[in-house]
Amino acid sequence: MDKSGPVIKQAAQLIRKARCAIALTGAGMSVASGIPDFRSPGGMWSRHDPEKVASIHGLKSDPGLVWQFLLEADSMLKKAEPNAGHEGLARLEKDGYLHGVITQNIDGLHQRAGSVNVIEFHGNCREYYCMECFSPFPAEEITTDSELPVLCLQCSGVVRPDLVFFGEQIPSEAYKAAFELADQSDLVIVAGTSGGVVPASLIPPRIQEAGGLIIEINKAPSAYTSFSDVFIQGAVEDVLPAIVQSLS
Repeated sequence: MDKSGPVIKQAAQLIRKARCAIALTGAGMSVASGIPDFRSPGGMWSRHDPEKVASIHGLKSDPGLVWQFLLEADSMLKKAEPNAGHEGLARLEKDGYLHGVITQNIDGLHQRAGSVNVIEFHGNCREYYCMECFSPFPAEEITTDSELPVLCLQCSGVVRPDLVFFGEQIPSEAYKAAFELADQSDLVIVAGTSGGVVPASLIPPRIQEAGGLIIEINKAPSAYTSFSDVFIQGAVEDVLPAIVQSLS
């Protein structure tokens, strides 16, 4: 990819002209941070059955098995650091070009990179609560030596992270905030997401149908590519810094 090429300059020009640009990010955003796409070869789903370890049914039927998976995932997330792609989006927000990030990721790397207005569409792995009494559970109490499943200190109910398991609805607050932001936007930067997960995948076409534009950044063509206004084939950690540089 030519980091100073015409497609980078075109994307930068569209961002500069936008009234309200936002970003929609997915798993590809964090691959360079050491978090592989769970669906890719070698990802979590090649070693675990998501129906057993990442669904609400699995959590209710075998919480101990789910918690074994959660500790493995948590260990990986804690080792991850924001990459240049996260930092690029944070810089765009700081410089006034980006009004917010809607992310399907649960890793918190956008916030750690400096992004302020972040909507976590699928929740996060930083906060925990009891499934029975809904009392918050301190994250620092969860370690690799914890007895599994982790149980509530108040009522002994099963504790869970504040994320969306397969089989669950998107929390109404996140859903409302995401689509309200989308309806204010006239440009969306699709970064590291292939458009395979509903309802987040509905956001870019919704913006475009209202007259907005789509800039897509992905390593390979996706469900968005055929109707994106600009498609930049490359890694987000390379492309986003190049756009920032073009804008500066």
